Amino acid sequence: MHHRGGIHRLTGASVRRVEPGLYADGGGLYLQVTKAKGGGVNRSWLFRFKAGKDRDRWMGLGALHTISLVEAREAALQCRKARLAGIDPIAQRDKQRAGEAQASAKAITFAEATDGYVRAHAASWRNLKHAAQWPASLRKYVFPVLGSVPVSAVDTPLVLKCLRPLWGRIPETASRIRGRIEAVLDWAGAGGYRQGENAARWSGHLEHLLPSPGKTKPAQHHAAMAVAEVPAFMQALRAQQGTAARALEFAILTAARSGEVFGARWDEIEGDVWTVPAERMKSARQHAVPLSKRALEILAQMRAQRSGDLMFPGRDGSKPLGATGLRHVLKQLGRSDGTVHGFRSAFRDWAGDHTAFPREVAEAALGHAIGDKVEAAYRRGSALEKRRKLMEAWARFCAVPAAAGKVVPLRGRQ
Repeated sequence: MHHRGGIHRLTGASVRRVEPGLYADGGGLYLQVTKAKGGGVNRSWLFRFKAGKDRDRWMGLGALHTISLVEAREAALQCRKARLAGIDPIAQRDKQRAGEAQASAKAITFAEATDGYVRAHAASWRNLKHAAQWPASLRKYVFPVLGSVPVSAVDTPLVLKCLRPLWGRIPETASRIRGRIEAVLDWAGAGGYRQGENAARWSGHLEHLLPSPGKTKPAQHHAAMAVAEVPAFMQALRAQQGTAARALEFAILTAARSGEVFGARWDEIEGDVWTVPAERMKSARQHAVPLSKRALEILAQMRAQRSGDLMFPGRDGSKPLGATGLRHVLKQLGRSDGTVHGFRSAFRDWAGDHTAFPREVAEAALGHAIGDKVEAAYRRGSALEKRRKLMEAWARFCAVPAAAGKVVPLRGRQ
C-alpha cells in the first residue's frame, strides 16, 4: 500500500510522495504510512509547519480511519490560520487539552456538591435532627431534577423546575429549599466547581420570576388553645395518669418545645433550674428554665419511678418519649386539634395581654433569640429571677380554672 495508486484509492486525492511513507496533499498536510507491529500498515495525517528559521515541526491530526481527507484539510486550514496569528498550533492544542482535563477533574454533580457542603458544615448544625433534615429535603425535592446534573450546569430554568411545583402548594418549604440550593451553589462556586451567577439567588433574580412566598398562601400556624381555656384543660390533664401526661404538663408549665422535653435528662436539673443544652434548642443556645413549684412536683413524681437518665422515658425506658404519646393525651382530652407548640403561643398571649411582665422577659422564657445588647442582658443575671416570677405566675394561672371562663389580668409590675 505504499505505492501511489494505493494512496489514491485510500484518499481519493492526487497526493505527491515526498519520501518513503510520506505523501503531501499541499498546504502543510501530509499522509504518513508506516508499518504496524504484527503486520499491516498505519496511516495518519500530519501537519508540518516552521517553528523557527530552519526547524520543522510535525503535528499529528489523527488516523486515516478516523479523520477523513475533508476533515484533515479543515484541520490543516485551522493550523495555518493559527500560524498566521503567530500561534503554535501544538501549544494551542496542548493548552486546550489541559483545560479540558482540569475541567473534567473538577466536574461534580449537584448531589456530590450537596455532600461536600454538608461535610463542610457538619460542625455548625444545631443538632443531629437538623443535620439529617437539611440534605434529606434536597434528596426528596431537588435530586430528582438536579441530582445527576453537573453542578456547573445548574441554571435558572433547572432551579425553577424544582421550585415551581412546590411554590404554591407548600411555600414555606419551597422557600427553605430555594435557600438550600443557593447555599450548595455558593459552596460550589467558592470551591471552583462552577462559575457565574447563582441560579437560586432570590434578591434581584428569582424574585422577578416567582411570587413572594408570603403572598402565595397564608402561613399555617400551630393550633393554639385560647388562653381562657388553659386552666380547665390543665385541671383535666392533671387527672390523667402516665409519663406522657406528666411530660405534656411539664412542657406547658415550662413553655418548652416538645423536643426539648423529650430529651430532658436528670443531669440537666440543678436546684430549681432546668438547663436545656444548645444542641436541643432551636436557637442553638443553652437555655436555663426556672421551674415553678408544680413543675418541681412533676419531677419528684418522675424521680420516684426513675429507671435511667431520661426524665420522661418511653415505654422501654431507654428511649425518649415521642410526639405520638403527647398527641394521644391531647386526643384523650378531646383536643386532637391542638399541638404542644400551640401552648407556647397561649403562654405568650397570656404574658403579653394579661400581665405586666416586660416583653423581653417573656421572649427569654420562650428561648427566643433577643436582638440588641440591652435585650440580651435579660438572658443573664437578674433575668433568671424575673423569669422565675413569670413562670410561677403562669403555673398559678394554669392551676386555677376560670369559673366564668374569664382571664383575670395580673396588674402591677412583677
